[in-house]
Amino acid sequence: MAHRGITSFLTHEALPADGGAATLAQALDARVREGELIEKLPEHAVRCFACGHRCLVKPGRRGICKVRFNRDGTLYVPAGYVAALQCDPTEKKPFFHALPGSDTLTFGMLGCDFHCGYCQNWLTSQALRDDAAGVVPTDATPDDLVRLALRQGAKLVGSSYNEPLITAEWALDVFKVARGHGLKTAFISNGNATPEVLDYIRPWTDCYKIDFKAMEDRRYRELGGVLQHVLDAIRMVYERGFWLELVTLVVPGFNDDDAQLRRAADYIASVSPEIPWHVTAFHKDYRMTDPDNTSAETLVRACEIGAAAGAISPAGWDAGSIRGARTAASC
Repeated sequence: MAHRGITSFLTHEALPADGGAATLAQALDARVREGELIEKLPEHAVRCFACGHRCLVKPGRRGICKVRFNRDGTLYVPAGYVAALQCDPTEKKPFFHALPGSDTLTFGMLGCDFHCGYCQNWLTSQALRDDAAGVVPTDATPDDLVRLALRQGAKLVGSSYNEPLITAEWALDVFKVARGHGLKTAFISNGNATPEVLDYIRPWTDCYKIDFKAMEDRRYRELGGVLQHVLDAIRMVYERGFWLELVTLVVPGFNDDDAQLRRAADYIASVSPEIPWHVTAFHKDYRMTDPDNTSAETLVRACEIGAAAGAISPAGWDAGSIRGARTAASC
C-alpha cells in the first residue's frame, strides 16, 4: 500500500509584533459576506444561530466567536479566505468509516466559539481573542479549493482547524461546488450546534465529527461551552442522517475518570451503539501544560469502558485497537 502523507499548502506568515490584532481584524473584516443564520430584531440587533451561544449581536458588536459582527443591522460573516489548508488521510479527521483509505482536502478559517486551554489549533482558533494567535488570511474561492482537491486526488472536502459552525456560510459555498464534482463533504466540529445550523448545512454536508470533550458541565464551562448543547447536538446530528463519529481527547485529571468515561459511553450508546467513538491521547499544548501526557493504559481503559457500554462495537475493538491506543499514547 502506498504511503499516505500530509501535504500543507500554506506557510503561516507571522503577524506584525506591533498592532497585529488590529491589523488582523481589519484584514478579516474585509473578507466577509452577509450572514444567513440570523433573526433580525428591533433596533438593528440580530440573533445569530451559527452556534449554541445564540449571540444577541447589536450594531458595532461581535459575537463570542469574534469573527461574526453586526454593521448597521447586517450580520457579516467570514468568506473568501483560508487560514489553514492541507490534504491528508481522512482517518486523521478522524473519520475511520467514511471512504477508508481516502484523502480529505481540509480548509480552515479563523475564530472559535470555545477557548480550550489545550487547543492544538490555537493559532487559528483563538485569533482576535489571544494576541499571540492569528495568521494572515490567504484569499481563495470555492472553485480554487475544489480544483486543488481534485488535483490531489482527495475524495472529501472538510472544514476544520477552527470551529466550522461559525463559518458555516463559507463552508457551504465550498461544499456546493465540491458536491457538483462528486466529492463528499465534512464538518470537524466541537458540536456546539443549534437545530437551525444543522438544518442549514445538512443538504450539503455528508459527515460530521464532534469533539465530545467531557461529561461534566463544569468542565465544558471552563472551555467556554455547555455540556447539554453538545449532548443535544450528538442526538440531532445522528437523527438528521449525517455520518457521525465522536472523539474524546482524554486529558489526565480533566475527563479521564471512570465515572465521566462511563457516562459518556452510556450516552453515546443510548443514541446509537453504531456511532464510532474515538479516544485519543492528550499532549501538553497551548495553555494546558500541567497535566501529564495521556498514557497507553488510560486509553485502553477508556476503550474497555466504551466496549462494556456498547459504545465501541466488537468490530472496532480488538488487539489492533489496543496496539493503536498504545501507539497513539506514545506519539
